[in-house]
Amino acid sequence: MNILNKDQIRNLLPHREPMLLIDKLYDIKKLQSAKALVNVSKDSFFVQGHFPDQPVMPGVLIVESFGQAAAALTANGLDRSTYENKLVFLMGIEKARFRNPVIPDCNLILNIEAIRSHGRVWKYKGEAFVNEKKMADAIWSATIVDKK
Repeated sequence: MNILNKDQIRNLLPHREPMLLIDKLYDIKKLQSAKALVNVSKDSFFVQGHFPDQPVMPGVLIVESFGQAAAALTANGLDRSTYENKLVFLMGIEKARFRNPVIPDCNLILNIEAIRSHGRVWKYKGEAFVNEKKMADAIWSATIVDKK
């Protein structure tokens, strides 16, 4: 499957509204790379307080979007028994750069790539774009853990 909609992503991830940020995962290369769509709207939960007169998507939510896209890419490529009753936790962010503010209403496009995996630990890199303009990039690692 080369495109996952929000309902299909919801079946892969434990995230729920308002924290499920990814609307679509596409151009999927199994366990290697994918693109994700985040619809950043004036109705997004963070707009009311960040900042009311000049809304901006918080950088931490861009990083969270990267993480969700990477988790969906990985879960989609693994056998369900590998990630069932598991959670993916962010372990570290090596680099995160926020180059331009992400202002609602826009489509934030994430390019995600799995750099390497070692057992339950994965390393990824990603870039975020609005209208082909780079907004942010990051390198991070995550691990798959058992639900308690």
